[in-house]
Amino acid sequence: MDIIQYDIPDPHNPGGFIERYWSSFNTPVLNEQGEVIYIIHETVNVSEEIKAKHLLEQSQKRERDALAQAEQQRLRLERLFEQAPAACAMLEGPDLEFKFINKSYQQLFPGRELLNLPLFEALPELREQPVYKIVQNVVTTGETFEGKEVLIPVARYAGQPVEDIYWNFIYQALYNANGEISGMLIFALDVTEFVEARRQVEKGAASLQTLNVELEERVKSRTKDLQLAQTQALIQKQQLVDLFMQAPAAITILDGPDFVFQLVNPVYQQIFPGRELQGKPLRRALPEVKDTIIPALLENVYRTGETYVASEMPLMMARYEGAPLEEIFWSFTYLARRDGEGAVDGILVYAHDVTRQVEDRRSIESIAQQLQHITDSLPVLISYVDRQKIYRFANKAYYAWFDLKGETLIGKPIAEVIGEKAYEAVEGYFNKALAGERVNFEATMPFKEGLKDVRTSFVPDFREGKVVGFYSLVMDVSEQVASRRALEKSEKEAKGNAKELVAVNRQLTHINADLDNFIYTASHDLKAPISNIEMLMEELLLELPVESEEQGELNKIIEMMQGSIVRFKKTIDSLTQISKLQKDGPGLEEKVNLEAVIYEVKLDLEQTILKSGAQIEVSIIDSNTVTFSEKNLRSIVYNLLSNAIKYRHPDRVLSVRISCHQEGDYTVLQVKDNGLGLSSKQQGKLFTMFRRFHDHVEGSGVGLYMVKKIVDNAGGKIEVQSTAGVGTTFSIYLN
Repeated sequence: MDIIQYDIPDPHNPGGFIERYWSSFNTPVLNEQGEVIYIIHETVNVSEEIKAKHLLEQSQKRERDALAQAEQQRLRLERLFEQAPAACAMLEGPDLEFKFINKSYQQLFPGRELLNLPLFEALPELREQPVYKIVQNVVTTGETFEGKEVLIPVARYAGQPVEDIYWNFIYQALYNANGEISGMLIFALDVTEFVEARRQVEKGAASLQTLNVELEERVKSRTKDLQLAQTQALIQKQQLVDLFMQAPAAITILDGPDFVFQLVNPVYQQIFPGRELQGKPLRRALPEVKDTIIPALLENVYRTGETYVASEMPLMMARYEGAPLEEIFWSFTYLARRDGEGAVDGILVYAHDVTRQVEDRRSIESIAQQLQHITDSLPVLISYVDRQKIYRFANKAYYAWFDLKGETLIGKPIAEVIGEKAYEAVEGYFNKALAGERVNFEATMPFKEGLKDVRTSFVPDFREGKVVGFYSLVMDVSEQVASRRALEKSEKEAKGNAKELVAVNRQLTHINADLDNFIYTASHDLKAPISNIEMLMEELLLELPVESEEQGELNKIIEMMQGSIVRFKKTIDSLTQISKLQKDGPGLEEKVNLEAVIYEVKLDLEQTILKSGAQIEVSIIDSNTVTFSEKNLRSIVYNLLSNAIKYRHPDRVLSVRISCHQEGDYTVLQVKDNGLGLSSKQQGKLFTMFRRFHDHVEGSGVGLYMVKKIVDNAGGKIEVQSTAGVGTTFSIYLN
C-alpha cells in the first residue's frame, strides 16, 4: 500500500492528535488448494523518515530558490557592468577564462576573440611581460593591484604587431562562497593619448618662449578638456553610486577613520529595517559591534589598505533599535577606498546575511549526525559505495570489524579494505547491485584473520532513474552457522538413538489424539440424547393434566429435572470448548489493541456490570498493544472479568482493576478484585477442570481451566495471589 497519513490520539493532550505516517504490507496466505485463508497485515511507523524527507525537500527547495536568486543577481550585476563607463572584464577559474566582457572592454581589442578563452591564450603577448607576475600575485594572495599609466605592449587585432599602449587599471581578486579565490575582476582605461600628449608638452618645454601663443591655445584646450573630464568624472561617480544603490548585494561605504556611513544601499538597510544608519559613525549607529572583532578588522584595512574577506562570521546584533540581540551570520568583504593621491580615506563593504543558509546547513548536518549515531549503534556493518566501488560512508561496526584504528574507510576502494580474496568472492554481487538488482546472499568470506560467515544485502541507490551506488548491510553469522553445523552434527549422531524416543512420542501423540477425540465425540454424541430428553420433557409437560400442576411435589421434581438438563447442556458446551481449544492450538498471533479488547468485553457484560454495581478501572499506559491471538486474549479477559463479578463479596461494592505492564520479556496483564477470595488450599486446585469453590452462583468450572490452557499453549504463565474474604489478583504473563 502507498504510505498514508493516519494521526493517532495524543495521550498527553486530550482531543489532540500526533502526526503519523504508516507503510503497510498485505500478504495472502494460501491453503493447499490455492485459496486465500489469511491475510498477513504488517504496518510500520515511518513518520520520522517522511518528516526527514519533507525537511530535505524543503531544504532543497530553499537551495534551488537561493541559486535562482543568485543567478538573477548575477545577471543584474552583469547588466550593470555592461552599462559601466569603464572597461570591465571578469575572469574565472584556475586558467582565468574571460567569462564576462562589457562593450567598453571589447572595444579596446576590436579585432580579437576573448570570451571563454584563458587570459594568456587570448592575449599571449602578455605572458612575457611584467603583467604576468602581477596577475599571478593577485590570484594567489588576493591583494588588489592598481596600475597607473603602465606600458603594456599589446595587439588590438589578432595577427597584427603589438603596439605600445599605456593603461590605468585595477586587478581585483574574486571569491567564491567558501571565501576561496575563484577568479579576477579587471577595470581598465586606455590612457595612451594622455601620456603621449603630456610627453609632447614635456618635449616642447625648451621652446616654450617661442611657442607661447600656441601653448596658451593648448592650455585653453586642455582647460576645456579638463572641465569636460571633471564633468565626466562627476557623471561616472553618479553612475557608480547608482550602480551601488541598485545592486542586489548589500553595499555600504564607511568614510574616514570614524567609519561614518556615507552610503547605504537599500539591500544593506533591509538587514537593519528598524535602525537609522546614514550619516552616523559605525560605533554610534551599531553600538553592539564595539565589543566584537569588527572595529579591529576595519582599522587594519584602513591602516594597511589590505582587503579582508570573512565567511559565515557570527555576530550578536539587533535588527531593530532597542530589540534584543540575535545571532546573525555574515559573509563580507572590506575593500580600502583611496583618494586621488592613493591614500586610504574610507572602506567599501560588500555584505551578505547568510543566517538562513547556515541554519539550513546545520539542520541538515544535525539530521546526518543523528543518522550516523543510529547506524553506529547497530551491530550490523552499514556502508555506502559509489559506482567506482569506493566507500563514501561507513558506520563504526566497519572500523571495529577491520580493526582500522585512526584510519578512515572513506575514499578507499572495496578491494583495498576487504582484501583481494574476499573481493573476488563477491565481485559478481557488486556488479548486480550496480546494475540495479537488490542482492541478498550468505557466503563464507576469506578475511585477514581467517574465514567468516556473513549474511549480506546490497540495495541499489537510484537517482533520476540511474544507479549511482548501493547501500551495503553485512551481518557476521559465523556463530549461528557454527551452531547450526554443530546442531546438524549432533542430530546426525543422535539419530540412531532416537528411534525409541520417536516411538514413545508417537504413542503419546496417539494417546493425546484419542483423548481429544474422546472429548470431542462425547460432547458431540451426548448433544442429541440430551436434546431428545429436553423435547420429551416439554411433551410430558403438555400431556400432564392441569390438576397435576397444582401438586407441589410434582412441580419440584420437574424443576429438578429441568435444572439437571440445563447443567448437562452446559457441561457438554464446556467439553466442546475444551475440545476446540485443543484442536485450534495457540491461535494466530497478531498485534492486538488490549484497550479495545477490554472495551468490547465490557460491552458484552454491560448489563451484568450495571446489575452488580461493579466499578471497573482500566489502566493501560505503556503496553496498550500486545502480540497475541485476539480471540484467545478476549476469552482470557472475558473469563477473568465475569468471574470477578460472579464471586463478588456481598458486603461491599465490587472494585475491579485491569492493568498491563512490562516485566522483563513478558507483557503482564493483571485483573485485581476485592471479592470473596480463595484460601491457600483452594488455590492449589484452582485450574482443575469442572472444579468450583462457590455454589451460590451458576458456573461450569471450566473457564479458569481454559484460561490456563490458552496461556500455556502460547508459552506464557499465570500466577494467582488471593486471600479469603479480601480479594484475588490474576497475573497473566504473555510471552
